[in-house]
Amino acid sequence: MSASRLPDYLDHMRQAIADAQSFVDGMAQADFMQDKRTQQAMVMSLIVLGEAATKVMDQHADFAAEHGHIPWRNMRGMRNRIAHGYFDINLEVVWDTVQTALPALKSQLDALPSS
Repeated sequence: MSASRLPDYLDHMRQAIADAQSFVDGMAQADFMQDKRTQQAMVMSLIVLGEAATKVMDQHADFAAEHGHIPWRNMRGMRNRIAHGYFDINLEVVWDTVQTALPALKSQLDALPSS
């Protein structure tokens, strides 16, 4: 097997968070609810985040277990709900995720060892 992709997956996660946060920076929730382009950009960022989390869980299970405080399963679950139930996306949940869950997740990821 080639060198570990773990740092790449963690970087993908950090980038997806940064992208999601930048898309709604300075935006009010009411404006977000009317802005289909931003909604779709946000949803794509959450899918990328969940894909990378899934790769960590599948290919680096020891690392995921060692850092069990990071909500790997929640990220995978959100990605699956978005990908498989696209027309049922709850935009309020998407908004709340970006406003509350992603800043906390960013802090957790930034605190990981950079090995």
